[in-house]
This record gives sequence, structure tokens and C-alpha cells, in this order.
Amino acid sequence: MMILTKRLPADIHHKADHRLSLTADDRTRARHRFQTEDGEDVFLDLPRGTVVQHGDLLQTQAGDRTVLVIAKPEPVLTVTAPTHLALLRAAYHLGNRHVPLEVTATYLRLSPDPVLQAMLEQMGLTVAHEVQPFQPEVGAYSSSHHHSHNHTSHHHSHGSHRDRHSSHTLE
Repeated sequence: MMILTKRLPADIHHKADHRLSLTADDRTRARHRFQTEDGEDVFLDLPRGTVVQHGDLLQTQAGDRTVLVIAKPEPVLTVTAPTHLALLRAAYHLGNRHVPLEVTATYLRLSPDPVLQAMLEQMGLTVAHEVQPFQPEVGAYSSSHHHSHNHTSHHHSHGSHRDRHSSHTLE
């Protein structure tokens, strides 16, 4: 089994030996066993709190093998709006709920959630169920490429992904 212990700097151009397709949730796991696209078993042994992104190169401790991380297509909700302001309002309301969110100039993308879908539709937005790579924003306090995602500094508990939305009312 190949053990991946470090992420190469973004400015290093290195040919990957393998490709590893991971969902957004998988990319938050610093210590976990996966399998590359060609069937090679790998174990991530990265620093705690590491969040890898699409295009990251991971390397073994010895530096003899490199793996390219690919954002794996997964079920998502893609949100579009008739105006930029409507899209900004949606981003604001989703951010208030600490929802992992992919933000672009023309759409927002999040994990499927019927409560949030209803809220967005009530706001006049278009919500489409798709299977796409999901690349949510990393925390604003993370460094430029070594992404950290640590919820322990928040003043309240989030509970599970499903539980944290169930108590929110539609706005």
C-alpha cells in the first residue's frame, strides 16, 4: 500500500503516477484509505485538518510516487438566479447555515438538502439536481494552499450535516 504524506507546492509541475478521484467530503479526510482509479490502494497520512483540492499532487514520504487528486462527480444542487443580487442573497443565507458551498459568478453548488432546496426555490431561484464535481470554498482563514477546515473554534455545535439544517426555518 502506498502511503501519501505530503502535498506538493502548487507551483511544482510534476507528472502524477496515479489519479485519485475523491468527493468533496473525501477530500476533507486527512487519514483514510482509498483506491486510485487504476486500483492501487493508498492511505492518506496528511497533517490533521488538511483539505485537499482538485488538482493537488500528493506524494509518498520517500518522494518516489505522486498521486493527482481529482474532484469526483457527485450528487449536487446547482443554483442559478435571474440576477446577481439574487445569487448573492442565496449565498448569504446558505453561509448563515454554514453550508459547504461552491461559489461562482453564475451559480452556487451545494450538497442535496430538501429544506435548503425549498428555501432557495421560495426565494425565486432555479435549483437543478445534477451529478458534478463539487468544489466547495475552503475557509477564509486557511492559508493560500494548505487548506485547513477546523470547526472546533466555532462557538456552537453544528451536529451532523443533516441535523444542522432540520431546525432552520424557511426565510
